[in-house]
Amino acid sequence: MPRRQWAKVPRVYGRITPGELGLIVNEDDPYSVQVGSHYAKVRGIPDSRILRVSLPVRGTLSAAEFARLEERVNQFFGERVQGLALAWKQPFAVECNSITGALTMGFDAKLCSSTCAPSRPSSYFGSHSTRPLADHGMRLSMLLAAPDVGQAKALIDRGAQSDGTLGLRGGLPARVHFVTTPDEVRSRRQVLFPPAGPVPQFGLDVSLDKTAGVRDVDRVLMYLTGAVSVPHLDKVGFLPGALADHLTSFGGLLDRPTGQMNVLSWIEAGATASYGTTSEPCAHLQKFPHPQALLLFYVQGASALEAYWKSVQWPQQGLFVGEPLAAPFAR
Repeated sequence: MPRRQWAKVPRVYGRITPGELGLIVNEDDPYSVQVGSHYAKVRGIPDSRILRVSLPVRGTLSAAEFARLEERVNQFFGERVQGLALAWKQPFAVECNSITGALTMGFDAKLCSSTCAPSRPSSYFGSHSTRPLADHGMRLSMLLAAPDVGQAKALIDRGAQSDGTLGLRGGLPARVHFVTTPDEVRSRRQVLFPPAGPVPQFGLDVSLDKTAGVRDVDRVLMYLTGAVSVPHLDKVGFLPGALADHLTSFGGLLDRPTGQMNVLSWIEAGATASYGTTSEPCAHLQKFPHPQALLLFYVQGASALEAYWKSVQWPQQGLFVGEPLAAPFAR
């Protein structure tokens, strides 16, 4: 393997703030109503930026159902917001697209005839922009999904509590775990991992682990791996604002067993944002978060919403889950 090197990403100044975020609540879903109310209170989202809709409480929307939602979103928000928090855990897909992919980039029906094919590239991948709608025509979205209402409220609180807490002079380092598992196909991202070791300018300590799953670790800011299921999550101490995901086919399917762990397990374990695909993506690296892009944008002060979206080149099938505004390195 070639010698590991740190990637270069653009310098970013600023981030999406609560004043640039919209919230969507499904009034037909008790989970959505309660979670949306808590999010609006914690992040100070006024009624003028809360869209209340009526959606089926099931995993997948049809193209026609989504078209009606998209029209309402565009009419209500216009150009007022750069991002959206979706206060529900279902629906999470529009046919083979994720709902976050469809709302941000538009629904791609053609992809559903061959979900393993390359999908639309995101012009926001690797971008320096802090105004994705204005600069890229993309209103970024993230799902406030958790196993239940109580855990969703805890997720929201973790995100808010994380703001500005890391990268401070004299602070303990935050730990980053980039993991290569015995599953060679799902561990393909290991070619993108940076060198291991301390990164004092950001207050990080990066570990490159070869294991089925790390355990007995604390102060974890990031945990990226590749596996059908990740063991020992109860032995991982996540920091508020932590990002974590696993490369597998159906991490974004939240309504039924697939034989694979879904992203809600990361949220339950204490992560603040995650990512998984809602239809078979095959092992294209472009359909999953680039480890270094995710980390390097985050430590520059980007929100979880921006860092995750900047790290995925082909995000149409990817479900972005978590508290969008979490920004532990914000200044």
